[in-house]
Amino acid sequence: MTNPQSPHRVLLVEDDVRLANLIVDYLKSHGMHVEVERRGDTVLTRLINYKPDIILLDIMLPGLDGLSLCEKLPDYFAGPILLMSALGSSEDQIKGLELGADDYVVKPVDPALLVARINNLLRRQNQPPQAESHCLTFGKLSIDPHTHAIRLDNKEVDLTSHEFELLWLLASQAGQVLSRQYIYQLLLNIDFDGKDRKIDVRISRLRKKLNDNIETPFRIKTVWGQGYLFAPEAWNN
Repeated sequence: MTNPQSPHRVLLVEDDVRLANLIVDYLKSHGMHVEVERRGDTVLTRLINYKPDIILLDIMLPGLDGLSLCEKLPDYFAGPILLMSALGSSEDQIKGLELGADDYVVKPVDPALLVARINNLLRRQNQPPQAESHCLTFGKLSIDPHTHAIRLDNKEVDLTSHEFELLWLLASQAGQVLSRQYIYQLLLNIDFDGKDRKIDVRISRLRKKLNDNIETPFRIKTVWGQGYLFAPEAWNN
């Protein structure tokens, strides 16, 4: 967990020297420590000696593109990943989120918005679980809010911090339909605009990792026009 008295440590992966310099100067002016990597295929080696709190990742990179790198990073890095790209279509954004990114910013980057996104991701990353929270158990599924340990069928399930907070929100209100607006306000501190797909993508990733039926989900259900429902009875088999 980041020391609140220490500057946020940022690894910026960007091959555009001019843009990288602009971002570095702006982030440093907001008290952040920033290091830059200009190739995708050298990032994993860089992580051996530099331990960032967050990675800002361009998609079009020499050596290894950002999407391929995003898929590899969770094995080496537990913090949030923020993709930056001129590819602004919803399909591109969904693909990046499905591969493990936590947020997506379209270039040209608004520096003030970038700082806000970084602070929001790190604030949620470092938010401790509520002291009164207890482990939840549903059949063969157990969820520990203190260690973030998930076990299903006596096997550990690896979730990102943002996947875990979404699962915890759903499971702690099992049997209730949670609207997208409610989920966005609690987890992202923003209103749902009817278009954003961040939560939908995280739901899709949770279903895959928790052995739900992708075509007809029965564990984390979609209630059309209303939201999502965690089915407490669906974890016995």
